[in-house]
Amino acid sequence: MFALRSRCSTRTASSRFFSTSTRLRGPGDAPKPPRSVDDSTSALDYKTAQRIRPPPLPVMDVPRSRTAEEAVTNILYNTPPPSLQPFKKHILNCLVQNEPGVLSRVSGILAGRGFNIDSLVVCRTEIRDLSRMSIVISGQDGVVEQARRQLEDLVPVWAVLDYTDTRVITRELLLVKVSILGPEYLEDQLKGGPSHEPRRGHHASHHETKLEKETVLAQNFERGAHPEAHTETTTPPPLTPSEALRLKHQHLHSVSVLADQFGAKIVDVSENSVIVELTAKTNRVIAFLSLLKPFGILESARTGLMAMPRTPITRSSDDSDDPLDEVGPVDASLLPPG
Repeated sequence: MFALRSRCSTRTASSRFFSTSTRLRGPGDAPKPPRSVDDSTSALDYKTAQRIRPPPLPVMDVPRSRTAEEAVTNILYNTPPPSLQPFKKHILNCLVQNEPGVLSRVSGILAGRGFNIDSLVVCRTEIRDLSRMSIVISGQDGVVEQARRQLEDLVPVWAVLDYTDTRVITRELLLVKVSILGPEYLEDQLKGGPSHEPRRGHHASHHETKLEKETVLAQNFERGAHPEAHTETTTPPPLTPSEALRLKHQHLHSVSVLADQFGAKIVDVSENSVIVELTAKTNRVIAFLSLLKPFGILESARTGLMAMPRTPITRSSDDSDDPLDEVGPVDASLLPPG
């Protein structure tokens, strides 16, 4: 009897185990996001363990001679003279905890000190709970150092490094949409919407033509000439299909050659425009944009500056025995003439 009951229970359990029916979830079985490995207090533990005495702040003022008026103002009102330290670009690299609200706290501290962020890049690192920020700001060395230390005191911030005087590799990504019809049809393409199909508004052209006529009449009245001699308009004539095809081919070839010279590549080709991608330094990106401007830029998007320090190369002991390093000064009388 007991053996029969055990067999029945085993069959029931096996049938329930292999059942394909969905199990109803309780109120506590709702899907939850993945739990983080560590929280913000881990950054505090790291900074407490690695705490060292920071070096003194850089000199905020350049030594200079003060006038008598500045000296009297300083004595009466205790007003420090304005700093003559030059402004320069600083690259701050922050390692922060990947949690909501970190970006607003970092940008709030920089905004409170009057810094305008030139570029800001934030992305998750190879560790899921850590993110890396690359911030580019312009300011004096002493003020930037104070802001860096204040950022490092935030709870979710692990470390903040200043890469200004460090040998780093910097890159920036650019996506730019360029017209292949030419700058004459750029305004018409901007009116065409997302497809950038050249469209001309009849009402707008009517008002512009009337304004141009009034301007020509006023100029002719001042110059004492006849108004019929200057009735030309600057609106480009409509293109025939053959002319449009020839113009597109010429501009596409020119943009392609320019992209090859800068190491860029064309990632999208449409009927009236192309999208070019370039990854380079900031100065090279600016130069590439200035050379593309005559073709007619419809849209452009740039990422911020990303920086990573170079790895130094250690010299071996064999390199120090190089005979070229031991060559002394060369006697000029032993050199050939000329």
